[in-house]
Amino acid sequence: MTQQFYVSPEQLMKDRADFARKGIARGRSVVVISCADGIALVAENPSPSLHKIGEIYDKIAFAAVGKYNEFESLRQAGVRYADVRGYSYDREDVTARGLASVYAQSLGAVFTAEQKPFEVELAVAEVGSTQAEDHLYRLTFDGSIADEHSFVVMGGQAEKVSSAIDAGWQASLGFADAVRLALKGLTPAREGDQPAPALPPSALEVAVLDRLSESARGSRRAFRRLNDADITALLA
Repeated sequence: MTQQFYVSPEQLMKDRADFARKGIARGRSVVVISCADGIALVAENPSPSLHKIGEIYDKIAFAAVGKYNEFESLRQAGVRYADVRGYSYDREDVTARGLASVYAQSLGAVFTAEQKPFEVELAVAEVGSTQAEDHLYRLTFDGSIADEHSFVVMGGQAEKVSSAIDAGWQASLGFADAVRLALKGLTPAREGDQPAPALPPSALEVAVLDRLSESARGSRRAFRRLNDADITALLA
């Protein structure tokens, strides 16, 4: 005779949440910072091809930590959603809030219905014409969504990185200063709180959402990915 075991819904949800948190914490951190020039997205990522940061639509970017195959499938779904909505209605109808709501529904459905939750944490960023119109949304593995202000830190030693960013963030930061601040937060401290060598450009993934007008950019696209030479020049 088969013996059945009962697990309370509360314990089941707790076990799934603990499992997802541990998986996310093993990853390297990602920082998204709103600044005077736009929005800077910085990740510790030595891979030149497996990106944690990506473009979704004209003024919207995506950043993630956790299992690559899981957040990459979400990124691709977001691109399809944005393309269909922009084509069916109007490009202005594609917003970070709408995209974040779709992601929240997907993550929530997987967390409650599937055997294993997604081990991912996401950020959706939309650059506005002014800094007050920037939108930063943070989504966790269970579908929870938060409207963040100023910056978002995810994965790895998120609390330590967040404290370092909070201590140095100002609304007047330019792109270069925002990237330097993110790099300062991502650089681990040696024993005895001695400063460690800064991460090299090859260990970083950096992108920006430019606040310049469409006429100044010459394109509706605000997203721009920086290569190693661009990062070196920016930090010089």
